[in-house]
Amino acid sequence: MKKLMLTAIAIVIATSTLFATNVNPDDTNKNIRSQIVTLMEAPDFTVAEDLTVTIQFTFNSEGEIIVLDIDSKDSNVLKYIRKNLNHKFINNPGEKDKLYIIPLKVKRQ
Repeated sequence: MKKLMLTAIAIVIATSTLFATNVNPDDTNKNIRSQIVTLMEAPDFTVAEDLTVTIQFTFNSEGEIIVLDIDSKDSNVLKYIRKNLNHKFINNPGEKDKLYIIPLKVKRQ
């Protein structure tokens, strides 16, 4: 009976710690996205129409942004995003080696 009670208590403690985390991944992604938008200054080129570009990136062990893929055919947009994001640091980077996908709007000026 003691072993059963001890096992039950161990299971309750183990499962309660799983549900105790307060980290909300949506808040982390919003924080990362807002910092990325800050890094993206006004471009020095014009686009023919408004674009929505999907950026896939991760963080390395030093916390640098590593751009993996940019969903755009425009070479100016590709160069601009790589120049302004690749190997840049942000405050409180996300998890190392986790894939992040963020849409970014490039507006015509």
